Amino acid sequence: MKIVIIGGTGLIGSKTVPILRQGNHEVVAASPKSGVNTITGEGLKDVLAGTQVVIDLANSPSFEDKAVLEFFETSGRNLHPAEAAAGVRHHVALSIVGIDRTDNGYFRAKVAQEKLIAASGIPYTIIRSTQFMEFLGGIADSSAVGNMVRLSPCLFQPIAADDVAAIVADVALAAPRNGILEIAGPTRAPFNEIVARYLKAVGDPREVVRDPEAGYWGGRVEERSLVPLGEARLGRIGLDEWFRRSQARG
Repeated sequence: MKIVIIGGTGLIGSKTVPILRQGNHEVVAASPKSGVNTITGEGLKDVLAGTQVVIDLANSPSFEDKAVLEFFETSGRNLHPAEAAAGVRHHVALSIVGIDRTDNGYFRAKVAQEKLIAASGIPYTIIRSTQFMEFLGGIADSSAVGNMVRLSPCLFQPIAADDVAAIVADVALAAPRNGILEIAGPTRAPFNEIVARYLKAVGDPREVVRDPEAGYWGGRVEERSLVPLGEARLGRIGLDEWFRRSQARG
């Protein structure tokens, strides 16, 4: 089977490619550097020829509200017609848990992306993931004021990128759901407590302050804004195991 991964050189893509290649599939890691650009349309016709599955892991280079919306809308409007012309049988896209329950510009753009996928006419599966454990440091930095990190006590359930890649590969080889699959890590706890554990594990002396009024990337969050509300597929790697693996790699 030929599988094209848009954004195949990124964090999740670079982990998904070898998993699928182990199954003797023809896997193309597509990116602007390889001559495939969903914003300009460059290279789409050629790379999609003979493709059965497309996995869209592309991400906007800018998180500014207008720019990120334009990225996902333009990308979708170029990619989906090219997939239809090539006879693609399954479109898999990685999205985010809670995008329709938290108001920030990036999440609004992901909602727009999902709507384009559902309206494309191509069989699809949308994987909504909780935040990656690999992003915990960046989250702490974004919420820091001096030596304090202010975070909401809302529930948080981060997932390791290795688990995300494994699930993406599984979904790509399965029948399209024409719907949404939510995935999350095995550990659920208050947001502030998980980030505090992370900072302690990496030796970061900053203090995490529990702040019920703290937002998340500019959006207000409630207790369950960032976790699955119903059934979800859980990753296998817990926080402690992920810490150990990260330290070993480091």
